[in-house]
Amino acid sequence: MSNWIVNEGLSIAVILVWLGLNGFLFVWFYFVYDVGPIYYYSRELYGHALAWARAPAACLNFNCMLILLPVCRNLLSFLRGSSVCCGRSVRRQVDRSLTFHKLVAWMIALHTAIHTVAHLFNVERLVDARAELNGTGTIQEALTNLEDGPNSTYLNFVRKRTPNPIGGLNVAFTFLAGLSGVVITLALILIITSSTKTIRRSYFEVFWYTHHLFVIFFIGLVIHGFGRIVRGQTRASLEVHDPFKCDKNFTTWGPDTDCPTPQFAGNPPMTWKWVVAPMALYVFERLIRFWRAHQKVVITKVVTHPFKTIELQMKKKGFKMDVGQYIFVQLPVVSSLEWHPFTLTSAPEEDHFSIHIRIVGDWTEGLFKACGGEKKEFQEAWKMPKIAVDGPFGTASEDVFSYEVVMLVGAGIGVTPFASVLKSVWYKYCSDANILRLKKIYFYWLCRETSAFEWFADLLQSLETQMQEKNNADFLTYNIYLTGWDESQATHFTVHHDEETDVITGLKQKTQYGRPNWENEFKTIATQYPSSRVGTFLCGPEALAETLSKQCISNSNVDPRGVHFIFNKENF
Repeated sequence: MSNWIVNEGLSIAVILVWLGLNGFLFVWFYFVYDVGPIYYYSRELYGHALAWARAPAACLNFNCMLILLPVCRNLLSFLRGSSVCCGRSVRRQVDRSLTFHKLVAWMIALHTAIHTVAHLFNVERLVDARAELNGTGTIQEALTNLEDGPNSTYLNFVRKRTPNPIGGLNVAFTFLAGLSGVVITLALILIITSSTKTIRRSYFEVFWYTHHLFVIFFIGLVIHGFGRIVRGQTRASLEVHDPFKCDKNFTTWGPDTDCPTPQFAGNPPMTWKWVVAPMALYVFERLIRFWRAHQKVVITKVVTHPFKTIELQMKKKGFKMDVGQYIFVQLPVVSSLEWHPFTLTSAPEEDHFSIHIRIVGDWTEGLFKACGGEKKEFQEAWKMPKIAVDGPFGTASEDVFSYEVVMLVGAGIGVTPFASVLKSVWYKYCSDANILRLKKIYFYWLCRETSAFEWFADLLQSLETQMQEKNNADFLTYNIYLTGWDESQATHFTVHHDEETDVITGLKQKTQYGRPNWENEFKTIATQYPSSRVGTFLCGPEALAETLSKQCISNSNVDPRGVHFIFNKENF
């Protein structure tokens, strides 16, 4: 339980506070509109649907205030890098900002659905009230008939007698609130549907372009309330006309009675007050990105690796990085709008920064061709295409050197942040091994194809040699797993199994086949380091993240002085 609190406690606390505030706002505003005196006569027209529309509207304001904050990457990187603002547990929470962003998005979708359906009922009742006037003397007719004038105001914003459904369409497309509501609802639907995992992975460009409809969404959200269609009794009117004390029969209203005719007005727009600060913060964020995008970046080297992987080595004045960080890259010759995130594979000690990119889509294919990946001859740097870089931004891997024992788990191209970590370890060992707090690294790499190991093998071999020369071969333990192979490969592996070095990687530590038995791995490490905090870092799929997270919790000691596995996952 103690380790569960260490790994998940702050995240759960944040979620509970967020849910609690949503619940409070919903209940509070529901009762304001369902039992409050200001909306006493409004309820005669709307019914309970008024409260069901306004309560989620308050929650929408709150969540729309939050939705932009998790994507203000410069702010998050600043907080993450500040030891004053961020302890280790807070930094792990910052690393999960995109998860929170998604949760807030689903909450916005839920409240939008409730708000929209409730208002459909409201509009229908108001249109019916206007269309079915028959002189019966009902309170609904009296409220509907109240007109603009020097001494009176109206409650029903539908001013013309139009039958349903024509009246409903009239409200949706001729009133500011209706038209803006349709626009922001359609924008939200497109944003959410294009954000599914299938679309993001297979059609990233569709996801990227559609996601930027958030600009239209926020513009529509701000102006949505300026129509003031939800109307209630004014506070000045309440001082002379208490609806709970006055006779509901409107015939008793008048200047010569104790209940003068109530005065009504629309609610002033409030959404802008909720979202203006995060919108300003996000605009500032975009300005920083714009400024960075126009700083000169030079591609100094392009290396084509196996497994459809290309390496770009670059230089940029004033560029400073830490291990495991990532950047956003734009290539104007491929797309003038798209920015794609890539983990840095270079070390802070190197005089350049580099990324490794797998060729898996239209954009990466365009980058590969533009950078001369298909050409065999040498290509001069001045012939390289213009490239823009934004970043670097902080990630969980920055905390690797704050532990004495770490487990680094990469799946496929997910090994890239650990390339930066291992390179930095190599440089630190070359200079002075004593400066490292880190005493033991368990490195796990899972790949489906043998060619995937080739581009990373040189670094691993250099590290292995370096550790042997320093008489510290046990510092780094490789656990490389090949998860897919055919019959001919299996025969080849068997024939060469007894050779001194591995047939795939060239390392002295042999490649293993299949998938790790994570329970055994964690138990072994827990036995060897019974009083340590073991940092567990993953860059890989969600299914593997769930497995490792559970193992971290189940294999940690209840005793605070015992072993504790601290789970960290790359998210960008």
